[in-house]
Amino acid sequence: MTMRFTAKTRRGMVALAVAAGLAAGAAGCGSGGDDGKRPEHTASASRTAGAGPSAQEGQSDKPLAELRGSDGLSLRITSAQRDSGGFVTINGTLKNDGAQSVVIPSALSGNETEIIKNGRSLGGATLVDPKGKKRYYVLRDTEGRPLTTTGFSTLRAGDTLAVFMQFPAPPANQVEFQLPTFSSATLPISG
Repeated sequence: MTMRFTAKTRRGMVALAVAAGLAAGAAGCGSGGDDGKRPEHTASASRTAGAGPSAQEGQSDKPLAELRGSDGLSLRITSAQRDSGGFVTINGTLKNDGAQSVVIPSALSGNETEIIKNGRSLGGATLVDPKGKKRYYVLRDTEGRPLTTTGFSTLRAGDTLAVFMQFPAPPANQVEFQLPTFSSATLPISG
């Protein structure tokens, strides 16, 4: 009985350590300000009123790409950074350039059941390595949640939402970024 309790305790401690690591990683990569809540009804967006994006590592005033989507949405990609483990993180800003509130298209989440069941996200984003002829999908954690901005559904006119997407390590230093309902763009990967 002591062995069983010890094994269960050890598994519990390992699970707790993994969960804490994932939470710390998500907090470092997230859009911030969500206090761990994942609202399903409205994005935590802010009006920019002339302010540029917050200073984040690898970002500059000049975007890597600006993509147009449906219903007046635009995506400004500010960085595509490879970390020491080889993973690639794309940072940017989703904006409603239209005159009315926009319901974020569910197509942005992609069509994988495991990602869809976790709510609205940018889980439909992919990177394509044209030379290696491979497509890379957004990473998921051990519970199937996409490693991308989640929990948003509406953007009011003029509002912006800081977004991120993390991908496995494509070998190429230049990839094509694709997101359903948006134009595609070729991105250089730094790092």
